[in-house]
Amino acid sequence: MSRMDSRLLSLAKFHIFCTLSLAAIIFIFYADSIIYNDSEKSVELNDKAPSPVLLQTHSSAGHLIKSDINRIALRSMQEETLEVGREITSPLVPPFNATEEERIAWFRSKLPEFEIFKSDKFARQFHGRVLEFFNNKCEGQFFMTWISPVRSFGSREFLSMESLFRAHPHGCLMILSRTMDSRRGYRILKPLQDRGFKVHAVTPDLSFLFKNTPAEAWFAEMKGGKKDPGEIPLAQNLSNLMRLAILYKYGGVYLDTDFVVLNSFLGLRNSIGAQSVDVASKNWTRLNNAVLVFDMNHPLLYKFMEEFALTFDGNKWGHNGPYLVSRVVQRVQNRPGYNFTILPPIAFYPVDWNRIGGLFKKPGSQAHSRWVKAKLLQLSGETYGVHLWNKQSSRVAIEEGSIMQRLISDHCVICSDIYSSERIFSNE
Repeated sequence: MSRMDSRLLSLAKFHIFCTLSLAAIIFIFYADSIIYNDSEKSVELNDKAPSPVLLQTHSSAGHLIKSDINRIALRSMQEETLEVGREITSPLVPPFNATEEERIAWFRSKLPEFEIFKSDKFARQFHGRVLEFFNNKCEGQFFMTWISPVRSFGSREFLSMESLFRAHPHGCLMILSRTMDSRRGYRILKPLQDRGFKVHAVTPDLSFLFKNTPAEAWFAEMKGGKKDPGEIPLAQNLSNLMRLAILYKYGGVYLDTDFVVLNSFLGLRNSIGAQSVDVASKNWTRLNNAVLVFDMNHPLLYKFMEEFALTFDGNKWGHNGPYLVSRVVQRVQNRPGYNFTILPPIAFYPVDWNRIGGLFKKPGSQAHSRWVKAKLLQLSGETYGVHLWNKQSSRVAIEEGSIMQRLISDHCVICSDIYSSERIFSNE
């Protein structure tokens, strides 16, 4: 009898434990939703750039000017089930060595999985959310894109945002991203919002974004499964196009998420950076689209989108990005009607992609230490920011005493919370 009573008592305790646990889970979920909504309502925002050596300035009269200056320079709560579904989905990469016909057939079969194409109720709020966010309290409009899963938005990407707000505390940053416009994305951005910085992730409506631009017909064909996306993941090329369209429609500054801002951009206007120059002639040999600063409706952006739609090739890396802007600028740089500036590599690309690893290494000798100090001095005065070439550097550890370690400590705003030694520094 006592054994039976003991079993009944144990069973009763188990039911009570389960009930309390369920109640606790519901409470946490409810509280998190309240915090999410309330914090969005409460966040409100309550340096002069170094003078760049203008590599080339193109006036409306079509003249090429060479300078002798000595110094350089709301959210929506998406359903949790959708977010989980996106997180467990593998990247949509075309089959290897497929023919064009096979790739188009594969693409058509996968179209329902391309969340970025959807024009649902969240996407249709896009234009209104942009206008609401970029009000007259913004000191600079900044854009980034993120088409990858939210789980891959890590410390390097967070550093890009921190450095932006360190240089532009009253600037506004909008991240065009369906995956970041979610509960998990909100948690990533919340530490910055809690400190008064204006940053939001917004689900883009690509049909609206490309409407009345040269990219409209191209996007309609791609969305309809009538074009070959190519071997390169389509997300990469969509990002190349989205940055052009968002600046064309709203104006501002576009930055890649692997770019560390060092100085204010507020003195820049209608500018693009050279990645490399010819040693002898000092003329640029390649431009890059990781950083773009343009007014709304700028004709050069229109030409970029026109070139994208006419010459799209998803099989060649860079063809629709850095090589595209280089091709177009080479054709129009001496034509009348365009006002833009080409900044030298020191402005945005002070270290090329094949040498970026050197910024992550600690000094191995006194000579190396002197070089690190000299490089940091140069970057502090002559550079707007550093492109980290994440494809080459994402797996490189940031060592104590390296240039990157100094850049982080000098340009972060939540340094101790986000960049602990266990997470990104290596003494090996």
